[in-house]
Amino acid sequence: QAQLLESGGGSVQAGGSLRLSCTTSENLSSVRLRTVGWYRQAPGKKREGVAGIEGADQTSYSESVQGRFTISKDNAKNSLYLQMNSLKPEDTAVYYCAARFDSVCPGMPSPSWYAYWGQGTQVTVSS
Repeated sequence: QAQLLESGGGSVQAGGSLRLSCTTSENLSSVRLRTVGWYRQAPGKKREGVAGIEGADQTSYSESVQGRFTISKDNAKNSLYLQMNSLKPEDTAVYYCAARFDSVCPGMPSPSWYAYWGQGTQVTVSS
């Protein structure tokens, strides 16, 4: 049973930056068929995809964060990151990292496709 642990959330003013981290119990460098990503859920809204990395490190982003957020990973540290710049109040949400280690899915899969989730970290952006 893989485990994911997020960190790095917090409160920031609009225009600011935050970097989220997600450490996995899986060895990312040894797992070829894997898809990892970041999702978020605001109060009263459905969980939505933010960014993902699949297969041969192909990245995907939602239109709402394209150009502001950057997803990356460090296989040596078994970690996934989300650098968030130019934050907006509408980015306020609980952010989750998600992973599946037996398959590859391009784009932004439905949250139900993922097998493992972190506990979430709160990001609050004030105007």
